[in-house]
This record gives sequence, C-alpha cells and structure tokens, in this order.
Amino acid sequence: MTVTTMMHASETGAPAHHTANGFRNPFPGFEEKGFVDVLQWQLDRMRGKSPKKPKAYRFDMAENDGKCLRDNRADFTVTWIGHSTLLLQMQGMNILTDPMWSERCSPVGFAGPKRYVDPGIKFEDLPGIDIVLISHDHYDHLDKATIRRLGNKPFYLVPLGVGAFLQQQGIRRFKELDWGDKTTIDEIDFYCTPAQHFSGRALKGRNKTLWCSWAVKGQSGSFYYTGDTGYFDGIKEIGNKLGPFDLVAVPIGAYLPRWFMAGVHVDPAEAVQVYLDLQGKIFVPIHWGTFDLADEPLDEPPRLLFEEVEKQGLDKSLFWQLKHGETRIISSDEGERMAIAAEVQEEK
Repeated sequence: MTVTTMMHASETGAPAHHTANGFRNPFPGFEEKGFVDVLQWQLDRMRGKSPKKPKAYRFDMAENDGKCLRDNRADFTVTWIGHSTLLLQMQGMNILTDPMWSERCSPVGFAGPKRYVDPGIKFEDLPGIDIVLISHDHYDHLDKATIRRLGNKPFYLVPLGVGAFLQQQGIRRFKELDWGDKTTIDEIDFYCTPAQHFSGRALKGRNKTLWCSWAVKGQSGSFYYTGDTGYFDGIKEIGNKLGPFDLVAVPIGAYLPRWFMAGVHVDPAEAVQVYLDLQGKIFVPIHWGTFDLADEPLDEPPRLLFEEVEKQGLDKSLFWQLKHGETRIISSDEGERMAIAAEVQEEK
C-alpha cells in the first residue's frame, strides 16, 4: 500500500473552524446546542411532546455470508452493514466507513442505545479491510470494540484529534486530516471535507476533536460519505469542487425534534438536497433503522425520503434503500473480470 503526503488547503493563519481549544462550526446561521437544551429535550419527552413510537419494528435483512465480497476484485460495490457502516469496494480495495459491530453505541456494554438489527454481515465474514474512514468520535461512529477487532491491518483515515483515541487502542497505522486535506492511497484520492456537526465522547471532551465528511475518487468511480451533518451551504461548494459522485451516502435518521437536531442532523428532505448539491448519481440512505437515537419512529425516514423524491420528480431507481447486509454493484469492470478469467484458464 502506497500513501502519498497529504496536501493542506488552508491559507496562512488558523482556519475558521479551529479554536484555541478545539473546533467549531463556522457556517452562517449555525446555533450551538448545549446541556440545557438536552435537558429541555428530555423534559419535553417526559411531558409526552414527542411522537408515539411502535413497540417493535421489523426490518428485512439480506442473506450475505461475505463470500462474493471476499472474491470480488473488479466490481465497484456498496454494502450496508447497518447504521452508518458501509463496505465500499473499488479498485480491489475494501473500505469501511465508521465501523460499528457492537450491540450498543454507548460507553458501557450494559446500557445505552441497543441494536434493533444485527450487523448485515458477521465480522468474521468480512473481506480483508484495507481502509477505515472515521467521520467523528461519537459512540455510534467510533466503536472501541470494533476498532480493536480490526486492529492494525487496515489503514485509518481520521479527522484531527481522533488519532489519540486510536493510539489508546493500540492502532499505529493512521493519518489525521483537516478539512481541505487530501491523501492518495494506491491511486485512490481521499479528501477530508467539511461537515456541520460536533464531537465528544464525554461532557468535558466536547469539540476537542474534529468531525468531517469524506470524498473518495478513483479511476473506477467515486463516492461521498457525509458522516453526520446538518445542512449547510458548503455542501454545494464541495459538489462544485469535487463532484459529480457515482454514489453519495447521506444520513436520513435522528432528525427529531427539529429545534434540537436541525443544526447537526439533516432530515430526509434535506438529505435529498444534499444529494442534489453534491451532484450525486446514486443515493444510499444511512444512519437509520439500527439504533433508536431520536424522537422519530425508526421506520419513518425512508417513507419521508421517497415522498420527497416523488415531490421533486426524481428518478426513484437511483435511490437505493438497502436492506441490512445488502450488496449492490455500482459499476462493473468487465475488462478486468475477463482478464482475471483468462489468467485462471491459463493456470488450468
């Protein structure tokens, strides 16, 4: 694996998203929510102001033992493991986004949000992972147990400050990037791009590490992974600079109540606007149907998503509502496939 030196896009002086003690959202109109707001949200819940939810959910899972993924060397594929964890395969490389295989997204194993659906592929059935992309350090995106299981075989790309956490887990193969940084690994370009969110694994650690999104561009295709984000005008700028993208993965869950969530989580309608701003071709919804993190029912986001798609007259076939564990081919390199088949035939 060849990793080139990253390039920094900021000019002289501290970037606008840097502070003396960490990072901030520099985008116009953003309002920071604090501990008092959290208490107000929970008080509203106790008063019955949040929507009623079903007592149980049923989500279909795809049967996927990972064999086709382990055998694949040519196709550009996407597999939804669950929540924000995707397995992308391109140019023979296996890339995981925010890997999460634990039962709970919590600092402790006996409490906190619990999975409604098992991971779409068992951890032991994964192909060998080459790259791990981390968007930020929240428990549902940066899972200690999963990172320890992955170990040092993959190379980790993380936003500024997250490297210290990896080092605590014994991880040595990583690179920290700032917004505007780019690094190239085996002819695939990875761009650390802005997001409107926040960070922190404890009250005292709020915004000490950076949050980000990722743009990935290779010879066989491109994809954009938003991580968690509220809607901000900079998304259109990213699309203009780095788009179009063959696939964009955008969160559609954890959006209620809007007065609390709007700044840091898009709702399904805004997710469609993100897709349009990024000049995406295929849309894959993430961050829904796995953990109950907000006030909307877990099965509501896809319904609202497709209502917005129909409202805007967009092609529904380009919006892939994947089942947990489902794999789809984004593009197929038939020439490479034929070359591999010819080599196998010669060996026989």
